[in-house]
Amino acid sequence: MKKIINDPNQVVQDMISGMIAAHPEKIKPLTGTTAITRKDAPVAGKVGLVSGGGSGHEPAHAGYVGKGMLDAAVAGEVFTSPTPDQIYEAIKAVDGGKGVFLIIKNYTGDVLNFDMAAELAELDGIQVDKVIVNDDVAVEDSSFTTGRRGIAGTVFVHKIAGAKAEQGASLEEVKNVAEKTVANVRSMGMALMPCTVPAAGKPSFQLDENEMEIGIGIHGEAGIERKPISTADEIAKELTDKILSDMDLSQNDEVAVMVNGLGSTPEMELYIVNSKVNKLLTEKGIRIYKTFIGEYMTALEMAGCSLTLLKLDDQLKSLLDAESEAPAFHS
Repeated sequence: MKKIINDPNQVVQDMISGMIAAHPEKIKPLTGTTAITRKDAPVAGKVGLVSGGGSGHEPAHAGYVGKGMLDAAVAGEVFTSPTPDQIYEAIKAVDGGKGVFLIIKNYTGDVLNFDMAAELAELDGIQVDKVIVNDDVAVEDSSFTTGRRGIAGTVFVHKIAGAKAEQGASLEEVKNVAEKTVANVRSMGMALMPCTVPAAGKPSFQLDENEMEIGIGIHGEAGIERKPISTADEIAKELTDKILSDMDLSQNDEVAVMVNGLGSTPEMELYIVNSKVNKLLTEKGIRIYKTFIGEYMTALEMAGCSLTLLKLDDQLKSLLDAESEAPAFHS
């Protein structure tokens, strides 16, 4: 295993230290925790947004902390949910008097720990609500979840709910638009090579040189099929067809497209995939409003990509376009 790290057991703390050093004008550490908050948190009169999960998915979630997106992100150990007490501290730190909204990827540990933290915060008189993101169309249940997994579509939920909260919306209004986004976003990923958790020191799964896995999760969970590697066009078609079969899209509907790298995929390859995705959608009369290419939710150094489609209306387009100062999603 080759990693540019110091102590394998301190990677999360060292990462957070580096993030704060890079963006001190936008974010700050929450003392005694592995959470990062907005520099100006808590913002009075605004719903606070908190997300998080296991580390190793950077820039998710800490890269999305900033004006127009999240108020706090809580980092667990690599591929491990943050603890309830850490999440609880983050909720308290961003409560500006209008309540706190939690954006949770659908992994069993995250759901349990965020729910426990919400209960603790409500005992303090803080109103808390949540949305659970389950955009992955690949598998219904996995080793990490009951129901569909939450993957890169979560970034669109951060952006849209964050923009709504920034407008001064109520907790109920933020929840409504977050649920609307979740209902209209679908994703699916694939992998060419595994990743290595620093503390483990060995790959989390094995793929032969000529193999790929379709439908894999962002922690290396099994997908729907392991088969010989195919062309970018074939991969793009398989991911697109699977997503479209699960979405209510008609001619002239508009979508946002995200082609997301999982950590070790060159942008060249992501753009090649996007070229075919664009052609497939255009042939079906589906209009592409905006395209996002890059690393938005990774899996350490896994080689592969995911595709996300978000069906848009005027409200979602406006919120997607709203200003964001988050380091990994600024406009």
